[in-house]
Amino acid sequence: MILRTWRGWTRREDADGYFEYLAKTGVKDIEATPGNHGVLLTRREEDGRTEFLFMSLWDSLEAVKGFAGPDPERAVFYPEDDGYLVEKDEHIDHWDVLRAPPGLE
Repeated sequence: MILRTWRGWTRREDADGYFEYLAKTGVKDIEATPGNHGVLLTRREEDGRTEFLFMSLWDSLEAVKGFAGPDPERAVFYPEDDGYLVEKDEHIDHWDVLRAPPGLE
């Protein structure tokens, strides 16, 4: 199993709107992709900004490519992301999952 992680930052006042936007775009598309086992989306307030940590679980890197395309190391962005984000990772990290909660192995 593969864990895919991405980070992005918004202004504090844009955090709720960005969360709703993520749910309608990236979360929806990822969860509809074969080989995906779900999304974990977190946020925290720090230094007047909100940091989002987006994590998704996948069968394999090949399954990730079904969402991300041929270069899975590049982040996938949607048309309104730049209106919300004040900073964003362009690179995605992939991790081999060594242990997962029951039912996700």
